[in-house]
Amino acid sequence: MRRAILSRTTLGLAVLALAGLTACDNKGTQTAASGASAAAATRAADTLAKIKSSGVVNLGVRDSAGLGFSIGGGKYVGFHTEMAERIIDDLKKQLGTPALKTVYQPITSQNRIPLLQNGTIDFECGSTTNNRARQKDADFAVTTFVEEVRIAVRADSGIKSIKDLNGKTVATTTGTTSVQALRKHERANGIDFKEVMGKDHAESFLLLETGKADAFVMDNASLASNISRSKNPKNFKIVGESLSADPIACMLPKGDAKFKAAVDNSIKRQIKDGSLAKLYNKWFMQPTPPNNAVINLPLAGKTKEAWANPNNKPAEDYKF
Repeated sequence: MRRAILSRTTLGLAVLALAGLTACDNKGTQTAASGASAAAATRAADTLAKIKSSGVVNLGVRDSAGLGFSIGGGKYVGFHTEMAERIIDDLKKQLGTPALKTVYQPITSQNRIPLLQNGTIDFECGSTTNNRARQKDADFAVTTFVEEVRIAVRADSGIKSIKDLNGKTVATTTGTTSVQALRKHERANGIDFKEVMGKDHAESFLLLETGKADAFVMDNASLASNISRSKNPKNFKIVGESLSADPIACMLPKGDAKFKAAVDNSIKRQIKDGSLAKLYNKWFMQPTPPNNAVINLPLAGKTKEAWANPNNKPAEDYKF
């Protein structure tokens, strides 16, 4: 499977090269050159046709995010993962392809945009924040979750707010907007702390769990999910003020209006018939795999507002 993925990725990159495009810089920034964005838009124009002709939809999924995670054996679950599966069910009906196969492609915060742009994935429903910077490289479906960034600590740490992080070691995940929120508050409050990065949320939480970090800053759902799946959930707690409000949405190929409409229509259908609310209750208020822990994260007011008035406004438009 790895060889197939590499071949598909190589082919996608070759197409981009023939179109005279440039890739992301060596620093791994998620902002592609203008030529790459233009090519992504061209490639994206036929996502539905590509899916129908290939008989496959390549779904980007997360290993350890609060909205989607792996339980081993190639099985991916969670609120956003199951929502995406229902989107794919609706695509099957729209395209008349009941045998459409779903290929689950694990992604990270660092590689999700490049994999979307080169065609390795057709779309992703993980834990991606919709913001203006990312809108230059990708489109977003209507918001399905509005998250607040907070702080997870060991229960006996004595840390109660971000000001208590002065002189501490703080973990966060590379390529996420939580880094931006953290740095913003560092400047605003005049505190000084050492920052360590995990490659994904599981690794960032492990830094906290093993004592290599005093705190882990991330979206509330990811914090609660990782705590619930830890060996001793009672040893950790979420504290402090919210650092930002992040609208989370499925990320789609840039410039494909037909595909965006298809995804948006499915999400709006799930909101209208109440199935999305039931899905939320299943994954955040009921026992979840692999250890039947309850995350216990009631539906927040900002998420309710987003469902009542479907939109894809970026994080910068949220009043906080």
